[in-house]
Amino acid sequence: MTPLDLAGYLIAVLMTAVALWRMPAALWGDEEDKRRRALWGCYAGFAAALWTKTRAVRIALNDSAVTDLAVLIKHYTATIAILAILSYIVAIYGQYPDAGTVPRHVRFARAIQQVAAKASIATLILLTVLFFTVVDRSVPSDRFVADHAGQWGATLYMSVFYLYLGAASAVCAYQWALATAGAGLRHLRVGLGMMTFAMFIGVGYTVSRTLFLWVSVVDTPSESFALHFDEITEAAQVVLFAFFAVGASIPALSKGRRRAKLWRAQVKLHGLWRELMTAFPEQPFDPPASLVRELTRFDTPADLRIDRWAADIADAVEKLRHYVPDTLLPAAKAAAAADGGADPDRAGPLAEAYWIKAALTAKNSGVPASTAAAVETQHATDQDGEVAWLVRVATAYRTVPQDRAAQVLADAAPAPSTATAAPRTASTEETA
Repeated sequence: MTPLDLAGYLIAVLMTAVALWRMPAALWGDEEDKRRRALWGCYAGFAAALWTKTRAVRIALNDSAVTDLAVLIKHYTATIAILAILSYIVAIYGQYPDAGTVPRHVRFARAIQQVAAKASIATLILLTVLFFTVVDRSVPSDRFVADHAGQWGATLYMSVFYLYLGAASAVCAYQWALATAGAGLRHLRVGLGMMTFAMFIGVGYTVSRTLFLWVSVVDTPSESFALHFDEITEAAQVVLFAFFAVGASIPALSKGRRRAKLWRAQVKLHGLWRELMTAFPEQPFDPPASLVRELTRFDTPADLRIDRWAADIADAVEKLRHYVPDTLLPAAKAAAAADGGADPDRAGPLAEAYWIKAALTAKNSGVPASTAAAVETQHATDQDGEVAWLVRVATAYRTVPQDRAAQVLADAAPAPSTATAAPRTASTEETA
């Protein structure tokens, strides 16, 4: 196996991994993710095309009943992938209010939208006709371009595909270059820049191969030169797909990091949330389930589920205020100061955890509801700040034993008042 063959396997695995990684968000995500199904279709299509280029697959297909079948399948899947990516570009950059001045790149995207599907269908039909009529397939080939150099039928066939591929690459390079210049986030600029560079390689790849094939019709090159040219351009295409796969993944990594952060927050909040929802079963939309079940609810995005949990916890704490006295708050603070040490960052969440655990103990023991007790309001600047605070409270909550919460509740109980004064002892003078 040559290094180029090994690189072909690696890039096919990389593109397949990207397609599998992005599949859940494309198929089962929110509306924004569903809009990216076209981009996922591009990954999947190019992954299939790259597998047909690997040595084992292409030899098996080329030696099948349909000679050089790997070439036709590769061009079918690549054409579909190109249509998908053009559809994605139109969806992202082509939307703009009809009123007012429409930017040039938006007008360009709308023009592409009108011809992309028709051009793809026409390309597929023309490739099929040329493949089975003018391409010399008397002998199975391993490197199609090198093996058919100088043949006008194969040159015409490949020119049709390269015209479609080169035009699509130029469109992508143009749109992504504009997007790179206007991107405000660094990781987005880097990702779009890598994808733009990949498309420029694609333009050079198609132009160089088209020129090589037509020059070869006039002056047939030697077998070694043709093979060497094919290997160089194939290596360039491997670099192209590497930049494309990595560049397309970089912007998504920020979302991946956020999803991972949300999952970690769910893991930490689940215990507190489930205990509160068990105490108030009418509060949540669905009955609280195990952590594994909650983490695998793909019907609800993680950020929306965290927002619901935060609201559920806040509502449950509000209801718990009716089961405890005002003195529970200072008792919880005193216990947190005693057990949490001198660390103020730990004392605040720990006091909240003591208060919640003690209030739950009071409610579960049958204390009747009364007027709302005093609580200390946490002023988070945004939703992320509120979730971060609740995560710290939930972390502290797991460390609070039940008997300690009961002790804090007992300490908060008002002292009994004296009903009657003690009898006074008579003095000597009074007795006398």
